[in-house]
Amino acid sequence: MRYEIRVDGQMSKTLTEAFPELESFVVAHQTVLFGPVLDEAHLYGLLARFQSLGLHVAEMRRLPE
Repeated sequence: MRYEIRVDGQMSKTLTEAFPELESFVVAHQTVLFGPVLDEAHLYGLLARFQSLGLHVAEMRRLPE
């Protein structure tokens, strides 16, 4: 599975490095992270990481294979 996760604001390099399994780029007022998600546990782990870093996930979607 591949996911796209949009976070409000521009994440710093240090914050994006907290997600080494995901690639990222910046669009207007958001950082977009995308990449493989192994399973549901991995997805929940990513969401917990966003929350623990104080990041607001604006949108999350599964990408077509």
